[in-house]
Amino acid sequence: MKPIILIAFLFAAFFSTAQNAIQLEVYASGFSQPVDITNAGDERLFVVEKAGYISIIDGDGHPLPQPFLDIDSRVNSVASERGLLGLAFHPDYENNGYFFVNYTNNDGDTRISRFSRSAADPNLADPNSELILLEVDQPYSNHNAGDLNFGPDGYLYFGLGDGGLGGDPLNSGQTRMALLGKMHRIDVDNGNPYAIPPDNPFVDDDSTADEIWALGLRNPWRFSFDRLTGDMWIGDVGQDSWEEVDFQPASSAGGENYGWRCYEGLAPYNSSGCGPSSSYVSPIHVYANNNSVGCSITGGFVYRGSAFPALYGKYIYADYCSGRFWSLEPDGQGGWVNTELINTTNSEFVSFGENKAGELFVAGIGSGNIFRVRVNCAAQPIPVITAEDNVLTAPAGYVSYQWLLGGQPIEDAAGAAFTAEESGSYSVQVADGNGCTLASEAVEIIVNSLESLGLRALSVSPNPFDGNFRLEFAALQPGNFRIRLQNAEGQVVWQRNSHGVQEFSEQIELPGLASGAYLLIVDKDGRQIVRPLVKQ
Repeated sequence: MKPIILIAFLFAAFFSTAQNAIQLEVYASGFSQPVDITNAGDERLFVVEKAGYISIIDGDGHPLPQPFLDIDSRVNSVASERGLLGLAFHPDYENNGYFFVNYTNNDGDTRISRFSRSAADPNLADPNSELILLEVDQPYSNHNAGDLNFGPDGYLYFGLGDGGLGGDPLNSGQTRMALLGKMHRIDVDNGNPYAIPPDNPFVDDDSTADEIWALGLRNPWRFSFDRLTGDMWIGDVGQDSWEEVDFQPASSAGGENYGWRCYEGLAPYNSSGCGPSSSYVSPIHVYANNNSVGCSITGGFVYRGSAFPALYGKYIYADYCSGRFWSLEPDGQGGWVNTELINTTNSEFVSFGENKAGELFVAGIGSGNIFRVRVNCAAQPIPVITAEDNVLTAPAGYVSYQWLLGGQPIEDAAGAAFTAEESGSYSVQVADGNGCTLASEAVEIIVNSLESLGLRALSVSPNPFDGNFRLEFAALQPGNFRIRLQNAEGQVVWQRNSHGVQEFSEQIELPGLASGAYLLIVDKDGRQIVRPLVKQ
């Protein structure tokens, strides 16, 4: 058997500074104030531009020169929250060619319309095919919301803000016959121009508009459905203090009241005419909007793509003002864990979108760029090599492995374990499921025989260890051994002198030992065996 003597190895794998968990990669550029991104069930991405255009990015990431739709002359985009704001393709778009938009008309009111794809060219829409489904008077130029999406049930959902100014002066969020400050659900496959789904929550309530699915929203600028579970996620833009994420499970029958203007986030705002707190559904997450954290939430999506498993199942969202991105996920105990992913410090990220495969993109309204959201490989943990006798082992779970000696690939060394047969500098390169290639720190080893130290066997377990490990060795004949544990700085943190020993077995307990990398050195007659150990 050939054990290894480890002369030197590095410690960056154990001590690292915080890294951004994601990075934003420019996917396409050259757009004018992009505010929405979606797909039509194929490889293309459709980008909504605020002035009244919808453009196409082909499957190779190249913007097409001609807009898919141009309704600039019908759109009022003068104010910051007006314009062509949202796009949704019919679930049967491939066959019927229908898509739906939310825009501000020239009177300053919200218009929900249906358009049709050109019969002659799939990359062009027919601007003359407009069917106006609904127009809603907007008393002010802000808080118009703008998103619309088809739910798993095939109905069209769209959100409207409270109509503007500050503090909801018209109390739109709690006025049940007003469409403002609500989430709506309509049937676009029946009726003229639409029908009310028979199971809408207020369909039999004469005091509430039939279209309403949920109420008490201030400005649900962006919302989405989890493509796996059907849950609805709403990013509701706050007033003076709080931004919020509202959650509606797929099992909901609708009718939730999310509290505005009685509540902003979890805090009371204007209690005039409000019911008891039990009347309202609290957000699952809030954050302050009056500091550097942010001031305007950009609701996102639950990531269901396959390219970046590290993000899978997490709700990814951002703040327009601060440029911060976060993930939100269940904590397994009925609560939620919010984690900052990156702080870009850019005030421009206004909308997320998914491609057909569930990969995430985000629009930069100022730069005109469409960014792909991807895992930051620099933040992924570096693989750590462990050793047992003459076998080097890398952590399990990677997609591929390649062992290197002196920086050069070793032929047929593509497994998680490798047997060292010669001295040199060994490392391993792995590929993970996030598309990242990661390299371990190099280790300098000398392959020696146990017999040179007069040993028949030597073992250390477990390795890595947590507080204690067992050292065992058997000598060919009795002898004097010096055993010591040395840290990265060369300091001896534990030692034992054993005289006249032929067999040694001891549980070594070091509960106060700092986490990191160590060398276990066994000396006899000027010769030594060195084993790398890792304290977790």
